[in-house]
Amino acid sequence: MQALQLRNDTLVEIATFLARRWSEKEKITVEFSDKKETVTKLKENKVSLVSPERYTGTDFDKYRQFRVAIWYEAMRIKFCKKILSNDHAFGFILNTMETRRIETLGRKIWRGMDEELIFSYTYLWLYRPQLGNILGKSRIVEAFYQKFLLGDIKGELQPSFAERVSIASQKAKEIVAEAVEKKHDTEWLEKKVPEILNILNIDSLTTIPLAVPLKGPGLMITPQDFAKAMQKIIQNKETDFGKMDVDNIISGKNIADEFKVIKEEDKKNQNKGLGNESIGIQIPGSTNVDETRIYDQDLIGNLKTKFKEWKTSWKEQHSAVGEEFDEESYIEGYKPFVTDVKKSIRSKLVILLDHSSSITDQQTEYKKATLALCEVLSFLKIKFSVFAFNTVQKQVICWMVKPEDVKWNNACAKRLAQIEANGGTPLADVYQKIFPVLKSKKPDIFLTLSDGEPSDPDAVRTMIRSLKTLGVKMVAIGVGHDTFSATTIANNLKYLGYEKTLAVSRLKDIPNRVLAVLQTS
Repeated sequence: MQALQLRNDTLVEIATFLARRWSEKEKITVEFSDKKETVTKLKENKVSLVSPERYTGTDFDKYRQFRVAIWYEAMRIKFCKKILSNDHAFGFILNTMETRRIETLGRKIWRGMDEELIFSYTYLWLYRPQLGNILGKSRIVEAFYQKFLLGDIKGELQPSFAERVSIASQKAKEIVAEAVEKKHDTEWLEKKVPEILNILNIDSLTTIPLAVPLKGPGLMITPQDFAKAMQKIIQNKETDFGKMDVDNIISGKNIADEFKVIKEEDKKNQNKGLGNESIGIQIPGSTNVDETRIYDQDLIGNLKTKFKEWKTSWKEQHSAVGEEFDEESYIEGYKPFVTDVKKSIRSKLVILLDHSSSITDQQTEYKKATLALCEVLSFLKIKFSVFAFNTVQKQVICWMVKPEDVKWNNACAKRLAQIEANGGTPLADVYQKIFPVLKSKKPDIFLTLSDGEPSDPDAVRTMIRSLKTLGVKMVAIGVGHDTFSATTIANNLKYLGYEKTLAVSRLKDIPNRVLAVLQTS
């Protein structure tokens, strides 16, 4: 199966934008998951989507399915009070009925979605399993799902079971219609689930094995098969959607232009921040990582509050003479005058993060501190780029976390979150890999955060001299477990030729130390 030829970070950004736009909730975060079904956690404002690579069809087909999946989850966020697990019959049936309710409500707002929903329903029909392949009572629940949402079942059921499914499906439609008409919510619908379970003669705790909707490379669909399936779906859904044209839906004209623009922009940005000279630097590509675990909102908030005056480039400073007299300061014995002092940081900063194995036991806190630093640098609109290095399969890798000309965002945080601490500290090799970028971008300050001795100190000295010839100020921060070890590391770094070295024993002090360097530069 061909993978969707768009970068994962591009898709995450698109998904996040669409989910927030459609749900009207600005705090929604989106990630791709290795799990076999999409999961939305309402309390966490988080959507874990099935990876688009697991869909079947052309790149355009996959993009359309991916887009509809986001729409459904956005509608759940907007209209649902709760989302239960699909592991048992009760939750599965409630979620199935909610799908129809939120779809009906969503279509009233987003009228242009109808063709895309029919397109998605067609693939959903092809993905669903044959009932003959499902054992036990869960076959009845799957039959209800297919009949209720898709209008038909795949395979055959015993006549008595088929009758139950048909009656339950019709009853569920009536319940959802009443919910929509009278503006009932999830909690009202939840009280109606036992009626459906009773008709199906199913216990609420019946285990429902996951009917994997995405069959992967084993699912072969010809254009003729797809058109035939779509015609069936159009007929089954005509009561809800009205008459629709197969050719118009398959062509997807409304989405085709959008997809074309996204592909062109993705191609432009694919190596943004990395020129041909930057061979050897890689971009972390996984998105099934939870970047929220390295967000320390208290630290970020405190830093933004502390340095908010930098955002306006003005700071109030007390002095013996000035523009405004401060009575409280005079009474308390401090300098009584207040003067506005212009503060402007124009330095371009490159940050290199040491992810060698010695940082393993505290790498989460290390990442929290560096992410907080990136958040406040972005908040202050300071130009910066971020790199990291570790060892993968005995090879030293320099990772691009954030290019200078890309805004700090969720995708950058995901890149940082997935870099694992491993290997030694081959600083000279890393500097060699990053040298072309520094030569091209000409930053003012190159800051290295390290917690250990470099593998080859002499080679590092040589590279530092070369970097200084570019007009780059070389700064290093020694990170230690305590004051003694941090000071020792910083002193050792000083003898390598850095213009300024600092020591940090508390990881949360890293952002303050870096900002102090910028303030004095």
